[in-house]
Amino acid sequence: MNYDLILAGGGLANGLIAWRLKQLRPELQVLCVEEQARIGGNHTWSFHDSDLTAEQHQWIRPLVVQTWPAYEVHFPGRSRRLNSGYASITSERFAQVIEPALSEEGRAGLRVSQRIEQITPTSLLLEDGEQLWAKAVIDGRGVQHSEHLVLGQQAFLGQVLQLQAPHGLDVPIIMDARVAQGQGYRFVYVLPFSADTVLVEDTHYVDRQSFSSEQLRQHVRDYVQDRGWIIARCLREEQGVLPITLAGDFSGFWREAPGQPRSGLRAGLCHCTTGYSLPQAVQLADWVARQQNLQADTLYLGIRACAEQAWRRQGFYRLLNRMLFLAGKPHDRWRVMQRFYGLPEGLIRRFYSGDSTLQDKLRVLIGKPPVPINEALHAARRCLPRHYKDQA
Repeated sequence: MNYDLILAGGGLANGLIAWRLKQLRPELQVLCVEEQARIGGNHTWSFHDSDLTAEQHQWIRPLVVQTWPAYEVHFPGRSRRLNSGYASITSERFAQVIEPALSEEGRAGLRVSQRIEQITPTSLLLEDGEQLWAKAVIDGRGVQHSEHLVLGQQAFLGQVLQLQAPHGLDVPIIMDARVAQGQGYRFVYVLPFSADTVLVEDTHYVDRQSFSSEQLRQHVRDYVQDRGWIIARCLREEQGVLPITLAGDFSGFWREAPGQPRSGLRAGLCHCTTGYSLPQAVQLADWVARQQNLQADTLYLGIRACAEQAWRRQGFYRLLNRMLFLAGKPHDRWRVMQRFYGLPEGLIRRFYSGDSTLQDKLRVLIGKPPVPINEALHAARRCLPRHYKDQA
């Protein structure tokens, strides 16, 4: 069978594209191919209310497992509650909602546990030798190493825990940096899903991840013990490394797979400081679903244009990343974030949605910097991969 569109990878971005096409273009023949046992993998995705439009909130609502009216941050010298709505989607809900929609009789399709051997803009070769054809193939198989990007890492391990007694939280803690620092900026991320169920995630902004899984699990256990909570059982564990972009050559990055439509982290579509990717995935799904021409060259040029616009808009955030990673001592990186969370709430909200104004940017940069000024200036200039060639 030839398809209108094949989605290589069933992660967040391609899963949302498939589902949005099912909603708006049910006449299309769409196939999603995922190498794991189900789409969505093993993740929790979160977003702020202001990250999405009212229409986008409406069509992804069935995927949302929990919403909160506010969130908190904690640092050694500052604690704050921000009155900004926050929501989370789990991979379990993602699969529960989207898989049945794609597996119904008709034109949409889903194949899981199918290993992908090779991809071209219009074909996909499976490991068993079967070749599939479409007007276009979108590659959404996650982060791929590129010599045209300079990346730091946001490494994390999280556990969804059922506790023996209520935890007492009414809103998430998206950063608790009152923990021992070390190789980089470390904080704990906490989502209260019910009165006695909570996700506790140990997160590190590091140059390279060096902690073992067991060390990260011990960090989670230590945090839980310090809070006075007692674990009844661990319901789920998730672990990963998100890219934090410091510098890059956008044109070089897209020349690596000429003509190949890409999505999600494969296309560099995420907030390059926070690692949040759901807003960009929702926007791309809306865009693809509204294209009348799903030919590979049209999708490639359109997605590349979307990615280039996002790249240009995020230049300021890459500058902040360089100041965070390259200026000052790794164990002092928390000071940058503590200062940031002392700024006006509207500025913080626009930062997360990637809509910082010129005034916002000046406000972030002006004042006594939390890192040595000479190192900050040196880091600011290192905006291209060639500036890192002499790095050991």
